[in-house]
Formats: sequence, structure tokens, C-alpha cells
Amino acid sequence: MRSSETADALDYRSAFELAPIGLVFSRNRLMVDCNRQVLEMFGAARDTLIGQSFELLYPTPAEFERTGARIAASLNASGWYADERVMKRVGGPQRGELFWCHVSGRALDPSQPHAAGVWSFEDLSPRRRVGIELTPREREIAALLIEGLTSKLIGKRLGVSPRTVDVYRARLMQKYGASTTAELVQKLLRA
Repeated sequence: MRSSETADALDYRSAFELAPIGLVFSRNRLMVDCNRQVLEMFGAARDTLIGQSFELLYPTPAEFERTGARIAASLNASGWYADERVMKRVGGPQRGELFWCHVSGRALDPSQPHAAGVWSFEDLSPRRRVGIELTPREREIAALLIEGLTSKLIGKRLGVSPRTVDVYRARLMQKYGASTTAELVQKLLRA
């Protein structure tokens, strides 16, 4: 069988729908298509998500806006983006539940980062729970601490001073009963 015949025989729609990870195609931060895994992960029906802004999946509108700004900067520079963040289930019995999610994406055209892209979502809740109630900024800083960033780099990424990051890190350490940043990161990963 020639490779072109093999490619013709592949059913890309079925592969998309049955992928073991959530997949979304987007245009201008609107979801234009998603697979079954995304629907299951977020507890949503297809018509609830298609045509809607990704904002629906964020704990707060402010987190959606700040994350979008970080994503655009990274997509402009490299064409792709990845992080771990807290997302929100939109339907089903777990409606409103917050959960940790690994998100990665690629802009189809890095010069227009939000124009069109493909995004993957992996539910981390089986390994990491959102156990302690955190503010939106604490969630952002916790996610960046998990990535191993310093206060200076976190401050630069979030557009705040390193001292502000240190204040939030201290709050996180108090909430989690950690005496060092390394201990905090370990507790965040186990949470």
C-alpha cells in the first residue's frame, strides 16, 4: 500500500473524536470544535461549548484575560504555549468544580496568536486536587511556582513586582503549612 493510500484510509475525524486527550480548535478565543474528551472533562454538551469563548472554562473573567495576555506573548515568540492551570467544569454533577488542567496549544499563524489554533487539555485532578481555596492570583502564582519559576520571572510574566510575588508566595506557604518554596511546590503537586 502506498503512503498516499494509507493517508486516504485514515479517518481523521474519528481520531480527533476518540483521542485520549481533550482537543479544541479555536478562532479568536472562541471554541469552533472540540472532541468527546473535552465534553466529558468539562461536563458539557457540544452546543454548550461550540461558538463560546474559552472564558466559560476559567474560574474568573480576570484569569481568562491575564492568561490570554501571557498566551499571546508566548505564541508570538514561539508559536506554541503550555502550562498547568486551574479550570472550571461547566455542567453535569460537578458543575462549578475547579480542577487542575494541563493546557498546551499552537497558533496556526504565530504572527496572529489568537486568530486560529489547536489546544489540548489534560485533566490532572486524578493526581492533583484543588483542596485549599485560593484567590485567582494565588492560583496563577502557584501554577508558575510548579513550573519552577523564580519570583523575578513570575513577576515579569504576570506584570507585577517580584516583591508582590513574594507576598503571594508567603500566603501560599501559610495556607499549605510549608516552610520552604520546595516544600510548597511538593504540597501543591500533591494537593
